[in-house]
Amino acid sequence: MNTITVNGKKHPLTSEITLAELLDELGVNPLHIALEHNESIVPRENLAECYIHTGDTVEIIQFVGGG
Repeated sequence: MNTITVNGKKHPLTSEITLAELLDELGVNPLHIALEHNESIVPRENLAECYIHTGDTVEIIQFVGGG
């Protein structure tokens, strides 16, 4: 099975998708995160253009508000 690593956990990759599609699949709002793909920060405006491949690593950092 083809997999990627998302936040340190294996995640199945059934087809070639973009980072934006991955976030949608995971139910993550791209407005509230920073994303690293293979150790490079990906600007929010490039999420729909960056494709994920087997073996890639994705780190999703969610912003948390508080005081």
